[in-house]
This record gives sequence, structure tokens and C-alpha cells, in this order.
Amino acid sequence: MIGTWVSILPPLIAIVMVFATRRVLLSLGAGVVSGALIAAAFEPASTLKNLWYSVKTTFWDDGALNAGNVYIIIFILLLGIITAFVSLSGGSRAFADWAVQRIKTKRGAKLLTVSLGMAIFVDDYFNALAVGQISRPITDRHKISRAKLAYFIDSTSAPICVVSPISSWGAFLIGQLALIFGGAAAINYSPLSAFIMMAPMNFYVIATLSMVFFLAWTNFDLFEMKKHEQRATETGHVYDPDKSIPGQLKEDFPTHTYGKVRDLVAPIIMLIFVTFLMMFWTGYVVGGSMSIWTIFENTDVSFSLVVGGIAATVLAGLLYMLQMKNNNTASFSLMGRAIVSGVKVMMSPVLILIFAWALAYHIEKLETGLYLSDLVMKANLPISFLPVIMFILAGVMAFSTGTSWGSFGILLPIAGTIMIKAAPEMLLPALAAVLAGAVFGDHCSPISDTTILSATGAGCNLIDHVTTQLPYALISAGIATSGYIVLGITGSVWLGLAAVFVILITLFSIWALSIKKSTTGKSATQL
Repeated sequence: MIGTWVSILPPLIAIVMVFATRRVLLSLGAGVVSGALIAAAFEPASTLKNLWYSVKTTFWDDGALNAGNVYIIIFILLLGIITAFVSLSGGSRAFADWAVQRIKTKRGAKLLTVSLGMAIFVDDYFNALAVGQISRPITDRHKISRAKLAYFIDSTSAPICVVSPISSWGAFLIGQLALIFGGAAAINYSPLSAFIMMAPMNFYVIATLSMVFFLAWTNFDLFEMKKHEQRATETGHVYDPDKSIPGQLKEDFPTHTYGKVRDLVAPIIMLIFVTFLMMFWTGYVVGGSMSIWTIFENTDVSFSLVVGGIAATVLAGLLYMLQMKNNNTASFSLMGRAIVSGVKVMMSPVLILIFAWALAYHIEKLETGLYLSDLVMKANLPISFLPVIMFILAGVMAFSTGTSWGSFGILLPIAGTIMIKAAPEMLLPALAAVLAGAVFGDHCSPISDTTILSATGAGCNLIDHVTTQLPYALISAGIATSGYIVLGITGSVWLGLAAVFVILITLFSIWALSIKKSTTGKSATQL
């Protein structure tokens, strides 16, 4: 059953159940159990052993602490405590009041979020959680739905990271390219220059970021997103109150007027500054070089996030303690309640992540990714269509497995091997297509850790985030597919890129016209 079509069943069961039941933990749990059963050939004792190992490896793997996962969990819990302290001190309200005086329009609030998403490009986890903390008070005040906020976060974090050489993603991918190019005498460019040259060939990223800016500039929305935006505008409810919202505090703390903008801004600045500092430090210590590329290749992002989170938590607590001289409602007992409340509110995303990682363990054990890649290897497909095929396959693989990095690790060497032997001139477009497809699949997957963390950062229900983002991701993927087909037929990257821009301009023109007609219709009705 390992490495066969049966290996697709666990992620398929989880994904189908997520959409059918809208109960994430139950769906992920079903995927984990089915993976354990299949890997054990349905033998009860081995199945229980597989279930135990899938959970254990989240925290302890190969005789050592699985530091990356543990640090991410600790950071998420710290973020919950920071949120609680900021709410307790009145910082969120003060920052929202301050921001609304300066960012007076809904468009301005959306553009700020998108700009922050593109500016904080060093890591997708860091991006998703930090941008959410900064933007949420502003978007809430301007009645922008949490689903729209989650879309902006998710559609700027990974797309920027995958084309930025100065990021955790860039360092990983440049390292992968070095391995692919290592045995190829015909390659006359470095891994870094190749990575930079691949950026304009990532048609999905170009389409996605273009769409993000269009949606931030206009009030155009599709399908489920339109419903969320209408509810936010008409009722002021930026999320469905009947659904579980990660990161949304349930504790009612005393209201007061002692909150200041610094109570929110200072902890976030501390978080960003210390995290950046630790990323550079850990990269330098391991790499032994001040080279920016070496630093990002060797940096420990998860550990850096924990240190930054601790520093920000301590500062947020100290800022609240400073109020105790004047604020009669302030007390240490409230600080204790805030800590408990912050941890409790983040337990849902933590459990979802643990279940997602457990499912990823079974997917890797069943060799689901290798099975999908073998389909391409055995198909003897035309070389000219390999970029678009790699884009689609990477999308399917990332969607099924919930990891874009796993898809990179499997498909980049396959695409590189095929192209170096058969058509070296198409090497970089094929590799770029793998990157594009993996980000696309990751965007659509409800079992992806970045999808989960984007919803957490925005304070949006996970299923609401997936269902509202899916149409935009599919449209961007359709545009990218067209670009890769043109590229394959013509052999020209620039003609493929031109096709992408022609489709985008045409689509935006049609949407802009529909907005104009809708606005005119409303004006006529009011008259």
C-alpha cells in the first residue's frame, strides 16, 4: 500500500471531511487514523503504534527534541498571551482609535495590510502572525471582514517568501538549487542568480499579488467572500459569532481609558526587532560568516520566534504594570487571568497544527508525494508541456500533503534531472513552475500549517478562510496555467509572462466594469 494510489486516501479523507463537516479536528483525526491503518495494513497493534509515533514525532523525533515544532507551539501560545496583555492594557482600542484618525478609508486599511504583508518577508509563519496582530485592530474598525484579512495575509506571506532570496524560504530553495546544479557541467549560473532569474517565471505569484492589490484597491468580491464583506459592512460583525475563532479572546477584561498606542506598538516592534536579531545571530553562529545568504541559509527561525515572543510578552506585561499606579482596575490577578486566557484561546490552532503534523507523518510514511511524482516520470510527457505539468502536479501534491516545502524537496530534483538531460533551456521555467504550484496547493489546502496560521493571525475561522480564499487562488492558478502553456508552446518566458498580464488586465477591466455598473445601479435605486 505504501507508494501506491492507496497512499492518497488519508489526505483525501481529511480534505473531503473538512469541507463536508466543517469540523477541522475531527477531519484531521480521521485522516490520521486512516493513515495509521493503511501503513499498518489494518493490523490493530501496529495501527496504535503508528498513531503514537505520529503524535510523538511532533515533540520528539530521532532521539531528540523536535525543536522546530515545539518552538512554533510555544510561540503561538506566547502570541495569545501578548494579545491578552494588549487587550487588558487597552492597547488594541487605543491603537485602533489612533490608526482610524490617520487611515481614514477602508481602502487605506486594506492597502496597509497588503503592504505590511509584503514588507515582512523573512518567514511566512512570522509574517502571518505579526501582520495579523498589527492590522486586525485597523481592519476591524473599518469593518473589513476577518476572512478578507486572512486572505491578504496568506496571499502575501508565502508568495513573497518564495521569490525573496533574503528569507527562510529563499535560503532553503537556494540550497536545493545548489544540489540540483552540483553535478551538471552545462549549468553556467549560480544557485543565487538562478533563484533571482526564476522570480518573473513564477506566474502564480505574479497573478496572486496582482489580484491582492486589485481587491485591496476596489470593493470587488466573489462568492463567500462577498457574503463576509456584506455582513461586516451592514452589521459590523467582522466574523461569524457562531463559529470558533482562533486568537479571539473570550475573557471580558475591565474597560478603562488608560490604554496607549505604545501598549500595542511597542510589544510588536520588540517582537519584530528581537526575532530579526536572533535570526541573524543564529544564522551567523551556525554559518560562521557575515554573508547575508549564509546567515539566512543557517538561521533558526522557530527559535528566533520564541525569543522574540518572550521579549514581547515581558514588555507587554511591564507596560500593563506601569498602569497600576493610576488604573484602579489593574491588578496582578488580572495578569494571571490574561495569561490563562491567552493560552486557552490558542489551544485550538495548536491542536489543529499537531493533528496536521501527525497527518503529515503518515503521508510521508506512505510516500504519497513520491507516488504522485512517479506518475509524471512514467508518463513520457512532451518536454514543452513539462512546466505546466509540474505546476499542476506540485499544486496537487501540496494540496494533498499540506506542505509546499515537501513538494519542493520531491519535485525540484525530478524537474531538474529531466530538464538538464532533455532541454536545459527550459530548466529554470520548470523549476519556477514547481515553486508556483507548491504555493498554490498550499494556499488551497485546509491541512496546511500556513493556512492554519494565517487564519490564526487574522482571527478568522479556518474553514471560512479556506472557502473564501479558494476562488481567488483557483483564478490565479488558471491564469498561471495559461502562462505556462504559452511558455511551453513558444519557448519564451516573456511571451508567457505577457499572456499572464493580458489575462489579468482583461479580468480586472471586466471586474471594474461590474463594480461601476453595481454602483450606478445603487445610485439609480436611491434616486
